[in-house]
Amino acid sequence: MVMETRSRRRRRLSAPPPLCQGGVAVGSGPDRISELHDDVLIQILRRLRCAAAAASASAVSRRWREGGLWRHLPELSFRGVAHGDLEDALAQVALQKLSLLDIEITDRIPTEAVASLLSAAARLDPVELSIVIAWVVGSDDFVPIELPSFARATSITLRLHDLHLSMPAQGGEFPALERLSIRSGTFDAGALISRCPRLRVLELIYCWGIETITVHSATIEELLVISDQLQGVDIVAPRLKKFTLHCDVSVDFSMSMSAPMVENLSWKCWSHGQFLIAAVGAVAVGIDGMWRLVRTQLRTEGSGFILGLDIARSHSMIQVRNLQEMFPIPKISVLELCLDTRGHVYGGVVLNLLGVWNAIRTLKLVIDPDMLKDEVCPLDCPCDQPENWRSQNISLMGLEVVEIKNFKGSGHEIDLLKLLFRCAPLTKVTVKLASKVGPSSRGCKDAYEIFKANPSAECHIYLHRGNKIIFAIPPSCSRSLTHCWSSLNA
Repeated sequence: MVMETRSRRRRRLSAPPPLCQGGVAVGSGPDRISELHDDVLIQILRRLRCAAAAASASAVSRRWREGGLWRHLPELSFRGVAHGDLEDALAQVALQKLSLLDIEITDRIPTEAVASLLSAAARLDPVELSIVIAWVVGSDDFVPIELPSFARATSITLRLHDLHLSMPAQGGEFPALERLSIRSGTFDAGALISRCPRLRVLELIYCWGIETITVHSATIEELLVISDQLQGVDIVAPRLKKFTLHCDVSVDFSMSMSAPMVENLSWKCWSHGQFLIAAVGAVAVGIDGMWRLVRTQLRTEGSGFILGLDIARSHSMIQVRNLQEMFPIPKISVLELCLDTRGHVYGGVVLNLLGVWNAIRTLKLVIDPDMLKDEVCPLDCPCDQPENWRSQNISLMGLEVVEIKNFKGSGHEIDLLKLLFRCAPLTKVTVKLASKVGPSSRGCKDAYEIFKANPSAECHIYLHRGNKIIFAIPPSCSRSLTHCWSSLNA
């Protein structure tokens, strides 16, 4: 007789008992699962949250297999199922009204199959609907697919791979819809929104072919728009509270917004150097094509708004635009300027922008963040325009805090510091030196003299790396003072 090894015996004892015909294990009692009431079995399967898993679980019970209980689940999720099998499965669903229908198709699906899928989903009338389609093939993408009505749906998420959606001439209502998210498709946003009388949250993500976003709604409270390129945004939403916009803007971009209750804004708009910017009035930012707008950012912080502008040196003028004609910028408390100067004078452009937003409380300047090599600035360079910017006086009575990063101590930077102290009641000024600028440099000494002449303001100068303070005015505001004026003159 062959002796049974210890490992083989362990595997034999740990293996599950074989199933006999009828689903009853040898030596076990009756099939207890099959004795449960249908409502209990459905609750068990419902917790799987996946139709395929629920169907597979039927192997453990005769009644589960014979009754097809998964067809009675109010929440159905189909993920990774081929579209042909999916249509067969949806045809077997016993309930006429679902609470959730979640579909994700990862294989290639013809356009006409998408239309059939939407119709099948509409017949099941779900409260929550999510359809994600990764790839559509075989037909013209510009042939519109009619979006059927979902009378009970409160939430709809559609990811339809660049399909063209159309609304039916009659019907096509969404009377209960509160949340709508559409990604990668094209449609008439205004027509769709008009058929959603209870819509509160709208997300439009990379919806190609929509050049102007039009949102006129008395109920929308949150709006998210992410797009490759937009020509315009038109919003009339009296209840709108949160608006997020991330997009590339065209050269003729403009935004119109009527939203008196908005309190949370987050805008990031890239222009990719297509146009220059102009301040309000006759004064241009970037005389003779000097500066171009790269990115506009607007965000909420506390009870105020922060405006961020990325501006770069331009070699040629393409088109000058008025920034406030492009964006309805609200009253801001913080202005953040990121300037790619390439060594050029930037005092004039900063002064012009301060003339537009002269009620700010905080000014933050980041100079040459990418630390690219400086260009040679000729004597007649338009960067130093207007010629009298150093002697100008503007009212900046709200400006209290100034932060400058990558300060090189050039003569025009010292002149800008003098102008700011002259025009604003500054209470705190922080300067962080550029990488190759040390505490013994002429510019650093000149900045210190300006700080010393304004003792009412708390002033700090930091080295480029870390938080090491080399100057503090008054000295009592820092216990870690590592340098003093006398040591620089030693």
